Amino acid sequence: MTAQIDSSIQTLYEQDYQLWLKATLEQLRQGKFSLVDWKNLIEELETMGKSDKRAIKSLLTRLFEHLLKLAYWEAERAYNSNKWKSEITTFRVQIKELLKDSPSLKPYLFEVFEECYQNAREIMARLMGCKIELFPAQSTISIEQALDNNWFPMENNQS
Repeated sequence: MTAQIDSSIQTLYEQDYQLWLKATLEQLRQGKFSLVDWKNLIEELETMGKSDKRAIKSLLTRLFEHLLKLAYWEAERAYNSNKWKSEITTFRVQIKELLKDSPSLKPYLFEVFEECYQNAREIMARLMGCKIELFPAQSTISIEQALDNNWFPMENNQS
C-alpha cells in the first residue's frame, strides 16, 4: 500500500505542483510523515535556496547595469535618468526584501558583489557598443552605497 501511495504522490507532484504542495504541507501538519514525498520535498527545498541565490545575483547585476548607465551613458542620460533611477530603486527594494526574508544571504551578497559588477560591465559594454575599459576595472562603490535608496552616482560623485 505504501508503494501505491508513493506512486500516487509522485504522479500528483508531476501533474499538479500546487496541489502536491498543499497535500505535502497537510501531511506534515498532521504528522503523517510516512505519506510525505520526501524525495521531491528535499529537491524542492534545495531548489528554493539556489533560487534565492540566483535572484540576488540577477538583481545585483541589474542594479549595477543601471548604476553604470546613469554614471557613463551620457548620450542617453537626459532622456532616461528618471527611468534608470526608478529601476535602481526597484532593484534595491527587491534585494532588501530578499535579505529581510533570508538574512543569511547577506554574506552571499558580499561574495558575489564583484562578480556581479564584472558581469554588468560586460553587459553594458555590449549594450553601449563601447570598450569595457570605459568602466572602472573594479567597483568604485560599496555594498552600502549600492543599496542606499538616496545614493546615485551622478549626484554623489561629481567633485
